Amino acid sequence: MEKIRVELAERSYDIVIGSDILRGIGDNLKSFGLSPRIAIVSNPTVFSLYGKCVSDSVKKAGFDLLTVTIPDGEEYKDLLWVQHIYDELLKHKLDRSSALIALGGGVIGDITGFAASTYMRGISYIQVPTTLLAQVDSSVGGKTGVNHKLGKNMIGTFWQPRLVWIDVETLKTLPKKELLAGLAEVIKYGVIWDEKLFDFLGVNKNKILSLDRDALTHIIKRSCEIKAEVVSRDERESGLRVILNYGHTTGHAIETVTEYKKYLHGEAVAIGMCLEARLSSMLTFIDNNKVLRIKSLVESYGLPSEMPADIDIRHILSSMELDKKAVAGELKFILPEKIGSVRIYRGVDNKMIKKLLQEQAFEK
Repeated sequence: MEKIRVELAERSYDIVIGSDILRGIGDNLKSFGLSPRIAIVSNPTVFSLYGKCVSDSVKKAGFDLLTVTIPDGEEYKDLLWVQHIYDELLKHKLDRSSALIALGGGVIGDITGFAASTYMRGISYIQVPTTLLAQVDSSVGGKTGVNHKLGKNMIGTFWQPRLVWIDVETLKTLPKKELLAGLAEVIKYGVIWDEKLFDFLGVNKNKILSLDRDALTHIIKRSCEIKAEVVSRDERESGLRVILNYGHTTGHAIETVTEYKKYLHGEAVAIGMCLEARLSSMLTFIDNNKVLRIKSLVESYGLPSEMPADIDIRHILSSMELDKKAVAGELKFILPEKIGSVRIYRGVDNKMIKKLLQEQAFEK
């Protein structure tokens, strides 16, 4: 197994990456001083695949286990389903020393973390991510949240997990569309931090898409190392951590105006990365050849790279103005300067953003 430490003083925790390790999760909870009563939060699809293995491990370790399921989909990551989780936890008398286990993808991780951070003013939770996107991104760093109809993740907290437990074998049951969506976030890490990772994704595309264990472990580990370093230096996004939002200013707006139904998160981020690279080129921060490298890698993994023609640009602009990163209406973009380095940029003129969104293709 590979182990990465997220250094946050008394909130530090381990990210454990391995193959066929779900059955070992129970023993790793014993040292946390938890109440015997804990809960797994999952969705029916994931629970049918991995629920028994995790449940048996947790029960074998001596815990009394409650299972809470919510429907599968970004549209269910809202306060209504948080209320459902609270109802179940209270009904079964989970206490302040209890813990939640988030078994699933990013939606399950986000909503479980939010419920844990607010139930009885905060209880422990453990991330067991089963999608590539959750394994490389959303399970690490302590951002929790739910969506509002006017914006994605507008209601949330910073609440670090006690442990992140990643089993790469779960990717074998992941639909290809979900795998590709997760790879968008891995590409992001290459652009913002590590050109070698970016190049690895290009050279090893066939291995990654065929679920080669070593290739997958490498990209998951490297992505987690990058996020752990960034989060350790800036837990609450007061500076450096903002770079992890590359592609997300536009991507979140696309998700919002399409009501979270047209694109997976990673697909929307892929479009956002290409558009924001193009914006960087328009501002002369990056040369167009590097923009085309980003676009080419995104497209090579079957991800979308251009703004859909049927989306009303006015709605995208309105959604951007509600972005959490906006201050006094001024948008903040993460713009690549080269592969492996980005800058935080404020004050992009609205006319330039509108021009960017109107362009349906990159210059050839």
